Amino acid sequence: MLMIRPVEPADLPALEALAQKAVPPLTNLPANRERLEQRIARSLAAFGEEVDHPGDEHYTFVLVNTAPEDEKAREVLGTATVRARAGAREAYYTYRQETLIHASQQLNVRREVQTLALSHEVSDATLLCAMSILPQYKGTSAESLLRRARLMFIAQYPERFADVLAVAFPGHLDADEASPFWESVGRHFFDRSYQEINHIAGVRSKSFIAEVMPQFPLYLPLLTPAARAAIGREHPAHEPALGEMLAEGFARSRHVDIFDAGPVVKADRSGLATVRRAAWHPVRIRPEHALPDAEPALVANQRRTGFRCVVARYALSPTGQLMLTAGQAEQLGVEKGRAVLAAPLALPAAEDRLDEGEM
Repeated sequence: MLMIRPVEPADLPALEALAQKAVPPLTNLPANRERLEQRIARSLAAFGEEVDHPGDEHYTFVLVNTAPEDEKAREVLGTATVRARAGAREAYYTYRQETLIHASQQLNVRREVQTLALSHEVSDATLLCAMSILPQYKGTSAESLLRRARLMFIAQYPERFADVLAVAFPGHLDADEASPFWESVGRHFFDRSYQEINHIAGVRSKSFIAEVMPQFPLYLPLLTPAARAAIGREHPAHEPALGEMLAEGFARSRHVDIFDAGPVVKADRSGLATVRRAAWHPVRIRPEHALPDAEPALVANQRRTGFRCVVARYALSPTGQLMLTAGQAEQLGVEKGRAVLAAPLALPAAEDRLDEGEM
């Protein structure tokens, strides 16, 4: 069985491996032991603290295979993080796409020019980030479990998170794994390749770039065609992930990453499909063969430090109890009668979201 739980100190080697295998390398999941140790420590502190408003908490989750009876042999298959407030410690910088109008009545000229302006508006949002999963699990329900279990946790503890959630996706790279946007913009201010600057930002932070990058708007017509084409364009490896987040209820924003111009999507927390469709049900334990056929669902317990989330059938009794096997109940750490939070694993189609008033 696959299960989501908070990260533990013993997961450090697995996090290092996942960071090294991320495609492309992720700024917010650096393959650096010291930074990953700090991430684990911050996560343990965040889960253990009493919090009534979002701050500098980082919640890191891991996807594990619970099949081996020996807990030490249970493999970590993926990881994902939630930053309660993106700019709690330092401003979270993006480029915001804008339009400037240049006009002259005397010359009878009016031109609309697209620009990028340095912004830290996303600083107040909760950021879903640092997600990496082993290649063989990409495109499976395991990936959806890892990505959306964070929303099940957020749904239970809304006071810990902002009303607006954001996700920054890696941007487009060329055949040489270089960023056309970085080569057209950042290269003029940093004598480093995109890969080098991405690593430095992961080991340190992104705030230093704002100290050197121009404070004035960037006029898109002055950039190379390749750089302009990369703005708001996701890395091919992350197209399915972006599609799932759009189906969840996120929407493309005017913001893009300051390094590679990858898209930043945003959403009101209350409008997300997982949050909106999640419901509490008391547990009823039944044998596997006695469970009726039903669509799969995300099922989470209501423990903070002992948070668990699995995929199980959304099988309800006539009295509204969620029927789980003894094994599933054990993995969640729940007993008969204890309430669990469940939400359909399948996301609504676009037309269904329209009917439900999401757009």
